[in-house]
Amino acid sequence: MELTTTNYQVVFGTAAYRSLSHLIQQKAYSKVFIITDDVVNEHCLPYFLQQLVVDIPFEIIEVESGEAQKNIDTCTQLWSVLTDYEADRNVLLINIGGGMITDLGGFVAATYKRGVDFVNIPTTLLAMVDASVGGKNGVNLNSLKNMIGTFTHPKLVVVDVSYLETLPGNQMRSGLAEMYKHGLIADASYWEQLKNLDQLTTNDLELLIYHSVSIKNEIVLQDPEEKNVRKLLNFGHTLGHVIESYCLENSHIPTLLHGEAIAVGMILEAYISYKKGLLTKNLYTEIKETLNLMYKPIVFNENDIEICSSLLIHDKKNENGKTRFTLLEDIGKGIIDQTVESHFIKEAFDDYMNR
Repeated sequence: MELTTTNYQVVFGTAAYRSLSHLIQQKAYSKVFIITDDVVNEHCLPYFLQQLVVDIPFEIIEVESGEAQKNIDTCTQLWSVLTDYEADRNVLLINIGGGMITDLGGFVAATYKRGVDFVNIPTTLLAMVDASVGGKNGVNLNSLKNMIGTFTHPKLVVVDVSYLETLPGNQMRSGLAEMYKHGLIADASYWEQLKNLDQLTTNDLELLIYHSVSIKNEIVLQDPEEKNVRKLLNFGHTLGHVIESYCLENSHIPTLLHGEAIAVGMILEAYISYKKGLLTKNLYTEIKETLNLMYKPIVFNENDIEICSSLLIHDKKNENGKTRFTLLEDIGKGIIDQTVESHFIKEAFDDYMNR
């Protein structure tokens, strides 16, 4: 299976490695650099190297795992390593790992010597359905998510579900949140399918991933640089990113994986959709109950809520000092560029706490 995007392919299964080998041979790269983290290096890299059937020198560059490493300091270290290895503009960077690695590696590739080629090989469910496709890459600024970045597309994305065999349950749930989002904004039947995962097999998972990537790809093809319809993909992210950043910086509240924070954000933003008269109460309740069954509750005190609300000022989608939300008109139908009064945000947190 494969999908064609604006100017690259997303290829599924072991056939993808033939595409990668062909790309390397066709482009005659001077050297290949593999960017990964310590966890992926141990659990996934040996399998990947068995699939890479090319006769070309390569170097493995390992960074420490975790979202805290997705910053300019790490980029500087990577740019310096590439310089030390005398990397020219005809090198290839292969980013193999979760969303942190594909975001970081893509940004490093996009900016080193004004841009070198890169390939994404996602090893987490989240990265497969979201982070590695669509051309967004970048790093965090302090605790603010993805504030520095570019729109730069990879040459190829390899999606191989074999990497998920060692993935912990919380990481699987994190990726599932983005899949739920795809159903909520664009495909009601997909949402229904995702609500019933009891009999899920590996083959089913590959098809579900393919469908999620197809939904995202269709949206991105219409609006590559998020001027209009691509904003649909931000459902759950306006408050979700704020919550993720806040939890990363405050030890009294659990640090959340990206998808865990987005799940909370989707509940909050579905409530706001209901209170603004866009979504029925029954549909809001369905969304809330479905996501609450999958994700552990987070306890926010009044100070947490106040600070999270104030952090919205940094949201990248803001226009003329106003925060723009993506909300829901129905399950399977998102609506972009919605302004939200502050009292709705407070009410949404209050309702979330009233489980």
